Amino acid sequence: MSGRPVTAAPADVESPSVDLPNQTRLLLDLQRVNKIAQRLSGCLEVETIARCITNGLVDQFGCAFARIWVVEPEQTALRLVASSGLYTHTNGFFARVPMGAYKVGKIAQNRVPFLSNRLAEEAWVKDRDWAIANNIQGFAGYPLMTGDRVIGVLATFSRSPMAAEFLEVLQVLCMTATIALDAALSVEIRQMGSAVVLAQRSILSDQLATILKTTTMALVGTETALPASMAHVFVELAELLNEFNCDYARLVYGATDVVLEALVAIPTTDGVQASDLAAQWRSRCHQLRFMATCLGGSLQTQPGPQQQMVQISLQTPYTSGQLGAKVSIQCSTALVQVALTCMAYKARLTVCDPFDPEAVVITDSEPIAQVTARAIWVRVKALPPPTVQAVIDWTIDVDQLCQIVQRVSQGQPVEATSSDPSYPRPSEREQEIMALLAQGLRDRDIANRLYISESTVKFHINNSLTKLQAKNRYQAVYQAAIQGWI
Repeated sequence: MSGRPVTAAPADVESPSVDLPNQTRLLLDLQRVNKIAQRLSGCLEVETIARCITNGLVDQFGCAFARIWVVEPEQTALRLVASSGLYTHTNGFFARVPMGAYKVGKIAQNRVPFLSNRLAEEAWVKDRDWAIANNIQGFAGYPLMTGDRVIGVLATFSRSPMAAEFLEVLQVLCMTATIALDAALSVEIRQMGSAVVLAQRSILSDQLATILKTTTMALVGTETALPASMAHVFVELAELLNEFNCDYARLVYGATDVVLEALVAIPTTDGVQASDLAAQWRSRCHQLRFMATCLGGSLQTQPGPQQQMVQISLQTPYTSGQLGAKVSIQCSTALVQVALTCMAYKARLTVCDPFDPEAVVITDSEPIAQVTARAIWVRVKALPPPTVQAVIDWTIDVDQLCQIVQRVSQGQPVEATSSDPSYPRPSEREQEIMALLAQGLRDRDIANRLYISESTVKFHINNSLTKLQAKNRYQAVYQAAIQGWI
């Protein structure tokens, strides 16, 4: 999946014109979205959050122009809160857009994402001469949705055509943006003393009961008020469960976390319609899993007691006030970057900007480690430089990571973690084949590259899957990356 414009990327972004394998493009896009999301942690200012996102679209994806509007409390108009790229002001003609007016207002009203690569030819464009003069071809807009509410609209402009899949990339980015903006807007509303709007926000069990009208539902424990960002994930899951006619759901408030458990029937893959529904279920669960992980929680699915039934469990910890030490994750591999970022969120660390001078840096890059005062080395491929304060590997758990980061931030010595004995080391040939597989090569291509037969390639891949305890090739590539095979 490629979410970048086809050309005109900035110098520090890999040229989108290169014909990269789908998996590689996905990882690159995921890494770019992840870099943007990192900068939102702990921020509760609407303008700051929105500006981080629009700056990220310009810097990471090569967009010429990006803006975010949020819906005003009376729901009749949108106000511009961030603008990056060609224009950075927020007080121009489009500073306030009536609901339903122009394309931005229509996206907010109709809640339908939109992409066009012929901006100057669109009838709704107010200033076609501007689009032609600035060579703006592509436009993509996406509604920021939380439950059944629209809280804003994100819009991007490009000097080159955008791939249709860019809307999918925006969807992932908008999930994170919506969580952060909704929480910030809640704070803004409280500060304004808007009792009317606050009264419209019901407690979570009431929201879920409203959505899951035909579902048998139970509430266990004393209900606790949750942050808007956390409640949003539960509402999103409830919407998904309702679409698949959920039979049973239970909301449990425990001592340290809140859990939504449910039982739902998922169609088998017999037939086109059933296959599409199953694919939709997997895709939505993947998105929710990403959102839950960013909140330090988890989403798990497993076969239920009956055939074609699935048990699903969404868990998030209560907000514990102050987050832990600041950490900046700067790894050279997208898979390692994502894995460590998720672990840092789970550890309740403050994931911050790469240039924050107070942050402890976690890296597998020797140049970065050598110029960083407080660095933790990830043992992936190379030996750690002598300048680092600590070394970790993939045996580390969330609590250990939190303790090591805290000690390094306080200037205390840290003992190195041991190598993981659970994964046997690969043979030279297995390592070679996994590296080529990670590049997107097919078995036949790998065989031709190494002058061996396809059956030999399959033999080594199967051995690698066993050693890495992976169920499929994608999992094997992921494990091979974080274990240092490739």
